[in-house]
Amino acid sequence: MNVTEFYEYLEGEIPAELSLDGDRDGLSVCPYPDAEVSRVLIALDVTADVIDEAIAEECQVILSHHPMIFGSIGSVCAGDRVGDKIIKLIRSGISVMSFHTRLDAAPGGVSDILAGLIGVKNTVPFAEKGICRIGELDYPVPAVRFADVIKEALGAPFVAFSDTGRPIRRVAVGGGSVKSFIGDALRAGADAMVGGEIGYHNLTDSQDDGICLFEAGHFFTENPVLSRLFELCVNAGVEPVMTFSDRIMVSK
Repeated sequence: MNVTEFYEYLEGEIPAELSLDGDRDGLSVCPYPDAEVSRVLIALDVTADVIDEAIAEECQVILSHHPMIFGSIGSVCAGDRVGDKIIKLIRSGISVMSFHTRLDAAPGGVSDILAGLIGVKNTVPFAEKGICRIGELDYPVPAVRFADVIKEALGAPFVAFSDTGRPIRRVAVGGGSVKSFIGDALRAGADAMVGGEIGYHNLTDSQDDGICLFEAGHFFTENPVLSRLFELCVNAGVEPVMTFSDRIMVSK
């Protein structure tokens, strides 16, 4: 299987039509479309360290959730952060393909995996392109207990949360930044919403809105989806190599 065929296989499993408007994921760097793919490095982010690891591991492809190139690029020059990455990738013959919001929305993607880890069951898609999920816990729990469940399930260093004082049963979930979907969660009747990034003002005002919000960290709500990318690589007959790309430190 070459690079083009591998990307087409993944796109068949994670369709582009699920992406939110303006998302710049997909095949972003491809120096040799006909190169055979035998090893793939899987990471949440395409950092300089991840690229160096791909070179050391002799991988032909980096497969990520977050796109390496978010905005438009007017030039590719040495000395520029993104330019340096692109140049190194091309020189090393490594392609980069990313599946971002479409992987959030896809069956078995970010939102489904997150819901499963924290015990939210019988989920259905909601919000734009079905990017989030909403379902129920087995039984109502207080916010402080649910925060502990989330922290333990995701291995997060902390969980910031708000508390309406009412037990939580119906829960909305989404990986990464979910600020723009809080209103959708309220309209869907959620007692709570779990995401990676919520924001100070949303957490502060949520008690008045009647919803508990849980902020568990962008990385920790999305990194579990790498298991799905690992599975897809195995199904495609290529060897997956997993790596941990989080660079954010938290003081103890």
